[in-house]
This record gives sequence, structure tokens and C-alpha cells, in this order.
Amino acid sequence: MKIIVDADACPKTVLSICKNIGGQYVVPVWTVASFHHVIESDHHIVVGGDSQEADLKVINLTQAGDLVITQDWGLAAMVLGKGAAALSPGGREYRPGQMDFMLEERELKAKLRRSGGRTRGPKKRTAENDQAFEAALGRLLEKLHTTNL
Repeated sequence: MKIIVDADACPKTVLSICKNIGGQYVVPVWTVASFHHVIESDHHIVVGGDSQEADLKVINLTQAGDLVITQDWGLAAMVLGKGAAALSPGGREYRPGQMDFMLEERELKAKLRRSGGRTRGPKKRTAENDQAFEAALGRLLEKLHTTNL
């Protein structure tokens, strides 16, 4: 089991929480990001700057039983299909039953933006967001750790 972080757009506090909790559970933390980002990690993979290149690397690294941290709904759907778990930096666990709706919502928002419309961006990250992520990560690792024993 490993934690794989889609580090291209991941907040630094989330990376730090992953490293701390991964260490507590003795689970290695892998980070994947394009060469445009400077990431401090024991297991870091640098990819090119092409669109989706980091996502493809995350998918290729992922095995059943792993945990992927990403805010990309499409990537989350792909890793769930491989038998891995997925968690957003906000602490939301992605579940297979939700993905069709989430991907449809993503497509509708993209269509609106392509036609000149605007959608809201993410809110400024708070300490409460970090606490929620840390609690969700701990719960999910505990669940995955006990099912893998």
C-alpha cells in the first residue's frame, strides 16, 4: 500500500499532512508533478509539462489497495476503477456511486466555460480545511490498513 499524491495542484499543507500521517502508518508517500513544480518528497516523480502527463503517471503507479490524493474527478474515477481509494485535498472521499454524477457536472461546467460563462473557483484554504483533510486521511488509512491485514 502507498499514498500517491497528484502534486501538481496540491496545497503544501496537504503534502505535509500526507507525509506525517503516512509515517505514522508506515505507508510510503509518492508525489507526482510536472517539472514546473518544486516538491520535497522522498519518492517524487517528475513528469513533463504536457496536459494530463502527471495524471497518466499516477494512474500507472496506482495498484489496488493504494490511496490517491487528487482534486481531479476524472483521475479519481480512474483509480477507483483500479481498486484504489481516492481522497480530495478537502477531505472528501470519492466513491464509485458518485462518480457518474460528478463527471457529468464537470462536463456541464466545462461546456458553460467554453461558451463564455463563468464558474466559481475554489475558496481560500483554511486551517479547518487542513483539519478536515487530516481527519479524513486518518480514518481512510485506518480503514484500508485494517482491511489489508
